[in-house]
Amino acid sequence: MYIRQSELFMGTSMDFVKKFMDISEMSSHEKGEVLFRENDRAEFFFILLNGCVRLSIGQPKQVVYKAERNGEAFGWSSLIGGQVYSASAECLEPTKLLKTASKQLSKVLEEDAENGMIFFKQLAATLGNRLLEIYRVITPKIGNNK
Repeated sequence: MYIRQSELFMGTSMDFVKKFMDISEMSSHEKGEVLFRENDRAEFFFILLNGCVRLSIGQPKQVVYKAERNGEAFGWSSLIGGQVYSASAECLEPTKLLKTASKQLSKVLEEDAENGMIFFKQLAATLGNRLLEIYRVITPKIGNNK
């Protein structure tokens, strides 16, 4: 997967993408590996290169989302001022990720305000779409509880 294919980078400059790649590292993870737990300190932002990651909250684990499309982002709490992750992330199969330290990424986003704004708009759109997916899943369940 080419990182430019990720929706987050649509409309951003090649220079911005290069800066992003320069501060990021590729990492490989085994099935069952936990990347972070709910309430862990939020230090990294992730982009899925291939594989599948389950995001869950609470005990027992309630699945809130599965990142399974190449280019999907998670760990966004680290970018919006969250001190801790709002969910846990576990690899459901062998997974490759692009891992970016949130402090370094925040610096790049601040230094290039135009591309930073595009990036955050794309991130907001991504999160909005996920929220709509969740609404579609829970709405029939709510209707059946009447």
